[in-house]
Amino acid sequence: MTHQDYELHIGTPSVEDYRRLREIAGLSPKSQQAAEKGLPNTLYAATIRHQAGATVAMGRVVGDNGCFYQIVDIAVDPSHQGKGLGKVIVSSLIDFVNAEAPDGAYVSLIADGPARYLYAKFGFEPVMPESIGMAFRVQRS
Repeated sequence: MTHQDYELHIGTPSVEDYRRLREIAGLSPKSQQAAEKGLPNTLYAATIRHQAGATVAMGRVVGDNGCFYQIVDIAVDPSHQGKGLGKVIVSSLIDFVNAEAPDGAYVSLIADGPARYLYAKFGFEPVMPESIGMAFRVQRS
């Protein structure tokens, strides 16, 4: 960790911390219902707390715990960015996957903007042009 005021915690963030960090870090918002339903399905998560208080960074691993793993929800509070917290989170997630995933497991993520440079340091490579990431959002009225 880059500073003694930060502490890494292994465990899923609270619904409140999850929703707050996604919003302030510029990720798409998630409803209370979605967070309450999704977070218990986390395979592994790491958070960072500042001065044993507020959660200022997070990341999760989701998947089937065998063939496929996806790294999601990497978020750092903007007022704490530039201190290596994202790297600490991703490193923790990768350590979990390397320790737990069987040989041949596929680990993926969606890299937004310059975050791809951080993920490349951990061995992630673009899948284009052989593959293209695709997605859709469920929209309920």
